[in-house]
Amino acid sequence: MRKKLALAITGVATAFALTACGSSEPTADAAATLDPANPTVIKVGASPVPQADILNFIDENLAQEAGIDIDVVEYDDYVLPNTSLADGSLDANYFQTEAYLATEMKEKGYEFAHGAGVHVEPMTVFSKKFDNAEDVTEGTTVLLNNDPVNQIRGMRVLEEAGLLKNIADDDSVLTVEGDKEKNPLGLVLKDANAEQVPQYYMSDDSIGVAVINGNFIVQAKLNKDEILAQESGENNPNANFLTWRDGEETPAIAKLEELLHSDEVRDYIEKTWNDGSVIAAF
Repeated sequence: MRKKLALAITGVATAFALTACGSSEPTADAAATLDPANPTVIKVGASPVPQADILNFIDENLAQEAGIDIDVVEYDDYVLPNTSLADGSLDANYFQTEAYLATEMKEKGYEFAHGAGVHVEPMTVFSKKFDNAEDVTEGTTVLLNNDPVNQIRGMRVLEEAGLLKNIADDDSVLTVEGDKEKNPLGLVLKDANAEQVPQYYMSDDSIGVAVINGNFIVQAKLNKDEILAQESGENNPNANFLTWRDGEETPAIAKLEELLHSDEVRDYIEKTWNDGSVIAAF
């Protein structure tokens, strides 16, 4: 079951301190309490791609036999899935990484637990003006995500590509742009809401390079020939996972967590996103 909430991000780029966030495996005996003849509805908030696609695949192919019915609610932002989980509007959500969740819990006081990583959406550097990272010229405008956690991820991909140097955990576009040591090419660093980055990249000729989240690459149907660099999926700590309110490990959540790590879901991810824009993390 799919619902759609088209919502705008209201976050502003701000440097947040990160803290460690532990995972918690569901402990309920799902098999003992779930009934395929009377499936338990679980309401899960998710980003449209690939999270909602994965959940809908499970709902259509695996859920009924397992005794659950997934009510998928789509969000176009990174704020409301957690506020909706905290206020009880959702039973769980599936859209975020360990570092992002840690920041949210520290800043907003959420008491959440989460499962194991399901997939990675690698941060990817695109350009219409340059064929290779080494071709990027001095003063080029670079657009990044304004979410602090993903902005750092993007800056580290730029560092790996040789466009920035010595990036620290608390760096941002504000601190790095005028720093000759970290930004030797004098790149003009700008940021925008995650879902707006590909839109600006496609429509604004002043943007020479853009760093884009994997799920928005898929949604925007960007040209893979324009990729300059991409975050590696190997041992990547930025996997997305299922999140729920701490202490509320229901049988339905336990079963969904199990299904998210099934062979069927791994095969679905590998076949659906065979371009590397989404990578199974299990």
